[in-house]
Amino acid sequence: MFNFRTDLALERRDIYKKANNIENEVNGVEVTEEKINDNINVSRVKIINEEGEKAIGKPIGNYITIDINKLRLAQDEDIEKASQTLSNELRSIIDNHIDKKGEILVVGLGNIYVTPDSLGPKVINEIDVTRHLINYLPQYVDENTRMVSAIAPGVLGTTGIETVEILKGIVQNINPKLIIVIDALASRSIERISSTIQISDTGIIPGAGVGNTRKEISKNTLGIPVIAIGIPTVVETAVLVNDSLDLFITKLQDDAKSNDYLNKLKDEDNYEEIKEALNPSDYNMIVTPKEIDDLIENMKDIVARRNKFCSINLFHILS
Repeated sequence: MFNFRTDLALERRDIYKKANNIENEVNGVEVTEEKINDNINVSRVKIINEEGEKAIGKPIGNYITIDINKLRLAQDEDIEKASQTLSNELRSIIDNHIDKKGEILVVGLGNIYVTPDSLGPKVINEIDVTRHLINYLPQYVDENTRMVSAIAPGVLGTTGIETVEILKGIVQNINPKLIIVIDALASRSIERISSTIQISDTGIIPGAGVGNTRKEISKNTLGIPVIAIGIPTVVETAVLVNDSLDLFITKLQDDAKSNDYLNKLKDEDNYEEIKEALNPSDYNMIVTPKEIDDLIENMKDIVARRNKFCSINLFHILS
């Protein structure tokens, strides 16, 4: 299996196709594309069998990627449209797994004190939870309101407990019908940093994209469906160098300074060679943009605003 070093199924599919010179689609994988507007595109990757699972290195299931262009310049209306798109996709995938009244637990993974890893806990702070209201003040809640609870369990380094172990205890005590996990991801493209959202119905393996794999959070480990919402916030230095090299070669080509060697270099994925050059000196760092604070806030708004959790609060989509 490839060392993809990305959490995004769409990127894994593209890497696999390029490495194997596949012009059509990867066997066992189905992909559809939809353009929402000039700045938002949706790609739906469906892994349908073991052949696709083996090729992409992701479990059989659905992976929806929402790409948002120019997020650094996003206005309120852009964030609102992106949030609405996420809500529509999320609502559809939730409806495939539970009924309209099924209780949901929302989990914000990550470390709130480390900005690129703080997305999950920040979204949790914005969610309108309803479980306690329904349990203790039912007379003030619409009878069609879905039970929603939320938790930011922290990270192994500060709690000493694997997140899946914490969630097992919660699931056994409150018996939700579905879990939504929100986490920061790693990407193989600098363009996707805080500009892409992936939704999947196969759960998540925290830290897998940066080589710090933790225990899987999925139906296999918790016994109920797990939907993951992930947003890339970091890349490796090797990715940064590889993408920068592509941009440099493209500039040379545009300036008519290209040659056969540069064409060949651009057609290849140089990630592994660059990584091999950087690793011995411990230069293969994990990198995040200087604007990560603002980007995290934008993405938090996109995930939490409508997806509190669908119609300006997690309360309404989830109901």
